[in-house]
Amino acid sequence: MGRMSAGAVLGANIRALRGELGLSLSELARRSAIAKGTLSQLENGLGNPTIETVFSLSNALKVPVSSLLTERAEPGVVLVRSAGLDVLSGNAVDLRLLRRMDVTDTVMEVYDQRVRPGEVQQSAGHPGFEHVVVTAGVLRVGPVDDPHILEPGDYVCFPGHLPHLYETVDGPVTSVLMLQYPVDVGTSPLAGSCAVSTAARPQA
Repeated sequence: MGRMSAGAVLGANIRALRGELGLSLSELARRSAIAKGTLSQLENGLGNPTIETVFSLSNALKVPVSSLLTERAEPGVVLVRSAGLDVLSGNAVDLRLLRRMDVTDTVMEVYDQRVRPGEVQQSAGHPGFEHVVVTAGVLRVGPVDDPHILEPGDYVCFPGHLPHLYETVDGPVTSVLMLQYPVDVGTSPLAGSCAVSTAARPQA
């Protein structure tokens, strides 16, 4: 069987999650601030959802973004070619979901992230933490009131619930974005931490 399109996967997942929560289309529209007609189109695999739309649905359904975008994975070796993935675009950012990993009580999503010059990508916030590693270009990123400048090889982590932004400094940026959520997104927006445990630190 061939791989489902991103729209078909998103539609099937919205429909399934809405059913599990016992939500009508009207109630999901209210919670996500997305028009009922738009939601109906998305559930039928139509339309071209933006990053903002998918994050609104993630918050409304209280699930990680990957629960909306991924099919059930097959066991064994997993090889993902970024060039073959569907792109989720926002005002300044293009995302390709490479992998979802479930580790004990944490969900990690790994994205190939490209930031386009000339615009600013802003987020009102969402549960969990964002981890960013820049591989090419210079990126201004982080909480709106305290962003950081990252050059190639630099890394930053910040709480996702804070309003935050992504903006290039000079030309396009290529980076890896990792979103870290608690398994139950509805528990607390602060579940988890950017801190490295003592046991995980390399020995001198």
